[in-house]
Amino acid sequence: MKQEELLQQVRQLFSEYLEQHQQRKTTERFAILDEIYSRNDHFDAESLYMEMKKKNYLVSRATVYNTLDLLQECDLVTRHRFGNNQARFEKSYGYRQHDHLICLDCNKVLEFCDPRIHQITTRMGDLLHFDIPHHSLILYGHCRGCEISDRAKETELADGNEARPPVKKQFPTSKNSVRNAI
Repeated sequence: MKQEELLQQVRQLFSEYLEQHQQRKTTERFAILDEIYSRNDHFDAESLYMEMKKKNYLVSRATVYNTLDLLQECDLVTRHRFGNNQARFEKSYGYRQHDHLICLDCNKVLEFCDPRIHQITTRMGDLLHFDIPHHSLILYGHCRGCEISDRAKETELADGNEARPPVKKQFPTSKNSVRNAI
């Protein structure tokens, strides 16, 4: 589906949702929707607000937060919590189920899709008599960029260029320590 067609569809869905829920159709709400659907990243409300201000949109911080809530209610945006307390969002209409890799160092978010995960959820649903309409899989680790950066820092230490020792990264070894790390 072309970007233009997608944008038309989401604008129509949002317009219908606002009508059904007796909400006002404001230019600010549609500008926020357009900005979200022009992006290809996972973003937080504050960075969206700052981007709107930088582009000279006259929107308040409250309007951004309230519009994100409305967009989430009508399934045009998905909210995630990737291990920190800050909510991150992504557009969701017209996009297939996918999972996420999160770098624990730089907070980079990568998406991936593996059909075997769908096969596992289908099989588990069948075995356990469970209807599974969607799932969420988030893998946490260290991206290659951060690993390379860490190795460079460790090399600097070995050469005596820095006074403090490197921090050794610990991976959680039990379910409880994974929960605590997240």
